[in-house]
Amino acid sequence: MTSPTDETPDLVFVDGGPLLVRGPVVVELPDGRRVRSDRPVSALCVCRRSRRAPFCDTSHRTRVRAGDDGRPGEGAR
Repeated sequence: MTSPTDETPDLVFVDGGPLLVRGPVVVELPDGRRVRSDRPVSALCVCRRSRRAPFCDTSHRTRVRAGDDGRPGEGAR
């Protein structure tokens, strides 16, 4: 991700995933608190499943238990 200027943030929507923002970024929460990320790229949760909101913790990913995907899981013979 590149920006035309340092003041213009890049925002990238990931299909089925988070919103990526070129950082550092300050996010204002609904209760007025402000949280900051100094990472080069921050992933903001848009699915509302994250336990680290407003930041993504990959909770949007479909969870597949061993053996549910057609392959044998651990302990399967």
